[in-house]
Amino acid sequence: MAAITAAMVKELREKTDAPMMECKKALTEADGDLARAEEILRVKLGSKASKAASRVTAEGLVGLFIAEDGKTGAVVEINCETDFVAKNEDFINFVNQMAELITKENPADVEALSALPFAEGTVESTRSALIGKIGENMSIRRFKRIETENLLASYVHGGRIGVLVEFAGDPEVGKDLAMHIAATKPKAIDASGVPAEEIEKERSVAEQKASESGKPADIVTKMVEGSIAKFLKEVTLLTQPFVKNDKQTVEQMLKEKKASISSFAMFVVGEGIEKQVTDFAAEVAAATGN
Repeated sequence: MAAITAAMVKELREKTDAPMMECKKALTEADGDLARAEEILRVKLGSKASKAASRVTAEGLVGLFIAEDGKTGAVVEINCETDFVAKNEDFINFVNQMAELITKENPADVEALSALPFAEGTVESTRSALIGKIGENMSIRRFKRIETENLLASYVHGGRIGVLVEFAGDPEVGKDLAMHIAATKPKAIDASGVPAEEIEKERSVAEQKASESGKPADIVTKMVEGSIAKFLKEVTLLTQPFVKNDKQTVEQMLKEKKASISSFAMFVVGEGIEKQVTDFAAEVAAATGN
């Protein structure tokens, strides 16, 4: 029997996008014949979707689309298991197509999106077929669609951070706002939009720190309120220093430009998902039996 090397497994994976252990099995079955192993994988790929469906998807891409009139758009996060697949052309196309479909069809949620007609079937059947082809689980995690009488602007950073902004004013301001939000990741436009539970969490931490100071109660109260004010200033868009000119706040910049912002949506790939840590070298070694 031919020896199955790491290089052979790597070459077959690059050709088929199949998981390494599947590549190892196919090469073993084909006695090291790369062409035969590829054929074996092509036959088996259709059954991979169900096997992959339970695996964690913490990598992926954010897709954005804005209609030609600039008034309707969507941002969507679609996850996969590895950053390797996030660079796959078929996966990238699927992400971009979903952003456009959401913009045009306005589905109520991910379930409704999955049921929409798409390609030769539905979004869900297309997703399942793509899992089978690529050999990794992938999931449509979330999306946000905005329709406005004003304008929309967007910004994607490295495919992993996506921002959609609803604003009024010069288009360049909208682009600047989207880039600023991607860089600073504000929680809301102003303090009224920050979730109460997050403020209370910060208050609890501030109270514990202040109580350790040994200062009088009235001073402790002022210290706590000062900490909360500082927190809100840092996490709300309008009070943040503008990234292109930190001498003014975003609010001051908007006033100067005679512009305004109504809403924004920001997705960061994998945010809040517990990732599995994989040792790639060890995985290759395990796959090849070395």
